[in-house]
Amino acid sequence: QLQLVESGGGLVQPGGSLRLSCAASGFTLDYYTIGWFRQAPGKEREGVSCISSHDGRKYYEDSVKGRFTISRDNAKNTVYLQMNSLKPEDTAVYYCAAGNFYYSGAWGRAPRAGEYVYWGQGTQVFVSS
Repeated sequence: QLQLVESGGGLVQPGGSLRLSCAASGFTLDYYTIGWFRQAPGKEREGVSCISSHDGRKYYEDSVKGRFTISRDNAKNTVYLQMNSLKPEDTAVYYCAAGNFYYSGAWGRAPRAGEYVYWGQGTQVFVSS
């Protein structure tokens, strides 16, 4: 069964850090572009970051540049999202997704949600004092 499972969410104070994990089963993550999305209450789902298949090219949405880092551990078949300097506006449910395409970084845009094939169930991140 093809599955993505996110973990690592929780409650953190502003300025704190969390590391989200996206573990795959039933397929090899390195063959897919992996994206992280988030959805806050009453808002549309937005792309946060992605890492391309094979060569690991990375994309970050402007509001998280310099604070979030995406990485892949092929041995563990897991992609991570390290989130530092968290802000209340980072509060959302975070989802990882896998797409069977190569993101070159030259698209002029980030991959869209509809271009991903597999989705996890989400993990809640809540940033509050």
